[in-house]
Amino acid sequence: MFALAVASVTVSAEAQQVTGKAQDGAKKVQMCVGCHGIIGYQASFPEIHKVPMIAGQSATYITAALTAYKGGDRKHPTMRAIADTLTDQDIADIAAYYSQLGLKDGSAPPATLAKATPANVEALITRNADNSCTKCHGANFNTPNDGTVPKLAGQHADYLFVALKSYRVKNNSHLGRSNAVMGQQVEEKKFTNAELKTLASYISSLPGELKTVPESRIHHGAE
Repeated sequence: MFALAVASVTVSAEAQQVTGKAQDGAKKVQMCVGCHGIIGYQASFPEIHKVPMIAGQSATYITAALTAYKGGDRKHPTMRAIADTLTDQDIADIAAYYSQLGLKDGSAPPATLAKATPANVEALITRNADNSCTKCHGANFNTPNDGTVPKLAGQHADYLFVALKSYRVKNNSHLGRSNAVMGQQVEEKKFTNAELKTLASYISSLPGELKTVPESRIHHGAE
């Protein structure tokens, strides 16, 4: 039986300390599982890509992402509409739930020893020498230096590609992500789309802790 472990995570939302409870979060993910609870599910906006795996991300990151959608720093019609319905407590509970869901089957985290990086990919990772990708996301893209930074290892390549490009978008009320660091990192003058796709494919090939927990298991766990 898919048992729900008791977990709570303290996160900050709009300068308030809110304690997220995974057990409560399990009852609040109905609007999430329609996309994030289906293995291989694809979204069509702004182009066809698999929706990201979020089970196993840190609660702090999930909270930051949902808060950004709610506040408009991340622009996406569907996610904005969903985030707008959530209170700070809802966000904290959902974040706590998904953060502990990644290893819910009791398995150990996959090995995260960095594999040999192809020379062309290493050149992309270190292109911004003073602020390389691994400075924030970790040498294996699975050990971020801050809770608000996502784990990327093993994430869907097509999602990573779409996400990276979204940091370039400006003056669009429906699409884009406001992040000064990432905006500078992926400027078109620094990376072509082909290079971003190569980088996304490499990161996706790395072993990581992210997963999609099938919708039926989530519903069972919420009972």
